[in-house]
Parts: sequence; structure tokens; C-alpha cells
Amino acid sequence: MSNNRGSFSGKIGFVLAAAGSAVGLGNLWRFPYLAAQYGGGIFLLVYLILTITFGFALMTAEIAIGRKAGLSVVGAYRYLDKRFSFMGYISAIIPMIILPYYSVIGGWVTKYLFAFATGDSKEAISDTYFSTFTSKPIEPLIWFLIFIALTAIVVLFGVDKGVERVSKVMMPVLVVLTIFISIYTMFLPGALEGVKYYLTPDISKFSVKTVLAAMGQLFYSMSISMGIMITFGSYLKKDVSIEKSVKSIEWFDTGIAFFAGLMIVPAVFAFSGGNEEALGQGPGLMFVTLPKVFDVMAGGTFMGITFFLLVLLAALTSSISLMETIVSIFQDKLGLGRKMSCLIVIGICLLLGIPSSLGSGIWSEIKILGFQFLDFFDFISNSVLMPIVALITCIFVGYIIKPKSLIEEVELSGPFKRKNLFVIVIKYFAPVCIVLILISSILSGFGIWSI
Repeated sequence: MSNNRGSFSGKIGFVLAAAGSAVGLGNLWRFPYLAAQYGGGIFLLVYLILTITFGFALMTAEIAIGRKAGLSVVGAYRYLDKRFSFMGYISAIIPMIILPYYSVIGGWVTKYLFAFATGDSKEAISDTYFSTFTSKPIEPLIWFLIFIALTAIVVLFGVDKGVERVSKVMMPVLVVLTIFISIYTMFLPGALEGVKYYLTPDISKFSVKTVLAAMGQLFYSMSISMGIMITFGSYLKKDVSIEKSVKSIEWFDTGIAFFAGLMIVPAVFAFSGGNEEALGQGPGLMFVTLPKVFDVMAGGTFMGITFFLLVLLAALTSSISLMETIVSIFQDKLGLGRKMSCLIVIGICLLLGIPSSLGSGIWSEIKILGFQFLDFFDFISNSVLMPIVALITCIFVGYIIKPKSLIEEVELSGPFKRKNLFVIVIKYFAPVCIVLILISSILSGFGIWSI
């Protein structure tokens, strides 16, 4: 273990950085439309139950692995069992795939914030603005580079002076903005019906698909199986409680997702007159429908600026965590300095990010397994590799190194109150759920069966 890897100053810094990783674009647009689609209150209840069981166990395992090994994801698995060295490499690939295309979307968010801030909001609400912008060859690349540069600047400053310090500022601001916009939108004409729709359980919509959708969102939202939590765990001091930290991260992540639903669903519901289809547009919900909502509300330009600032902060906290994870891998594995590692990561981002950007425009006819570049990278990382990593991690912890080895690591900083739950979930519940997620995600990705 290198003595120059850096570390978080304490629990608060670690929790805010880890929560910043978990809170991202998935919370602000994916969670609201999934909650709306799968019965509102029922989806929220299922998601909460899975968070405090499934999510808790997997996140605790990854953080404990990282802290026990004191290494990034590539070295951590090898440190605990040389036969599982391959897991470190598979895990390392995931953030390398996600960061480039995530940064392309982050560039889109930056562009929209600029449009609202410079008085171009009227243009941004047109039906063709988003598709016209993303299909351009040069301008999206410029915003992609700006977003990558913002991310790299923070990571260059290191763990405590960069990642932790920025997270301590960004996360409280993000929370305040989310709550502010949520309260504001709930008072729009017709929004109350959207609040009822979002919060009232619709039992008729509960199904296996509801559970699978909630589990899939949990992976997407909580930064599980990306190597991030293992890397952040390696920076965590031995006297910081892992169990309490995970609990705090869960509350941050779920709270932001919940308020994002209160922010988006009532607003879109009011604008569309209760049309449920308007809630299921994915990226289009953020970039097409919401700008129109801001246009018709009082103080819409201000709200548009505030909203896209919020989304940009959320995107940056996640991209910073992704880049820090990759930088840590190069530092540990190749013995490189932080600056050189950052330059290599930027190179990887350009190599994979440029096709992701051009895939919406002049390269749109080029497909991989029927997917455009960005969609393919999203599918292979989120729907295939992440469930595989999570499944093997459960087998690794549950049956190879045994849960006891990680329980001992957690108990270094105090009693592990939920250790029985941890063992049951890791050994029995999580593996079954993950297999179902993997099968359903692959089938859904190829249009055979849709969640």
C-alpha cells in the first residue's frame, strides 16, 4: 500500500464524497419516472426496503473490502485472495466505460445551464432543440471537454483537498436546491394531483417488474459494483464506523431521489395534464419536457437555471468519484503520480467519449449489437458487467473469504448491529436477486422483455 494515496479526514468527508458518488443523474431523472411508472408509493416502499437490505449489504461489503486491503479495486481482490485477481480488472473496466459517456451527458447538462443563464431558454424549449444540439459534430464535444476538465481539476487536487473538499460544498448545496425546487413545484397549479399520484400506493401496479426495476435503480443509483466504494473504503480511516457511514449514505441517496420525484413528477404532471407517458421519456424528460415546464411557470428562467445547476452539481459529484476510482487504479497498479494518472484517464475519456457524442449525430448509423455507441456503453456496463461483479462479490464474500472476515473489519470501529442481516443478504438473498436483474436487464436490452 502506498503511503501517498491520501485519505478522508473523517466520517463526514467520507460520507459526503460517497454520497456524492451515489447521487447523480440516476436520482434526478431515472428514479422519478420509474417511481411514476411502477405505482408511486409502492415503488418507493419497495425501493426503501431494498436499500436498507440489499443495498446496505453490498455497499458495506465493498467499503469493508477496500478498507481491509487498503488498495484500489484492482489490488483489493488480489490482496484478499489471489484467485480472484480477475475481479479487480473487471471492476476497473466499469468506471472506465461509464465515465466517458456519463461526461457526454454531463456536457449536455452544462450546455442547458448555459442556455438558461444566457437568456436562450426560449430556444431550449423547442421540440427540436435537444435533437439538433446532440446531432451536431463539434458543439457537444466542446461541452463534453468542459465537463471533463471540471472533473479533472477537482481530482488533481487529491482526496482530501479535492474530492472531499468539493463534496463538502456541493452536497449541502445540492440538498438545499433539491428541497427548494421540490417545494416550489408542488405549489404549481395542478401539481397537487401529481403529488398524490407520486406518493399514493397503487397496489394494482405491484409486480415482479416493480421489484426488478427498483433493484436495477439501486445499482444505478448507489454506485454499487463500480469499484468506487472499494476505492473510497481504501481511503477510510480505521476508527470511522462503516455501518453508520453506509446508513448516512443511504439516507442521502434515497432522500435526494425522493425529493427529485417531488420536484419532477408534480411539475410534469401539471404541465401534461396528468399524461403518464410524459413521465417516461428518460433523457427527454430532463432535456425536452422540463424546459417547457419552466417556460410556463412564474420565474421559469430562474427555476431553469437553478434546476440545471442542481443537475450539473449532481453529475459532477458522480463523475469526480468515477475519475478518482480510475486514477487510484493507475496510481496503485502502475505506481504513477496523480497528474500522469489524470492525463491517462482524460485520454481514455476522449477515446470512448468522442464516439458516444458523435453517435447521436454523424455516427448515428454505426451500431454495436443494434445499439448506438452511448447506449451500448450504458448497456454493457450497467446491465451486464455491474450485475456480474455484484454476483461474484457475493460469492467471494459469502463463500470464499467468509462474511466473518469483513465483519471483523467493520467491528474495528464499533459493534456491527446488522451483521446477521449482512450475512443473510450476502449469502442467500442478494445472489438470487442479482441473477434475476442480470437476466431481465439483458432481455430488456435486446427488446425481448421489458421491465
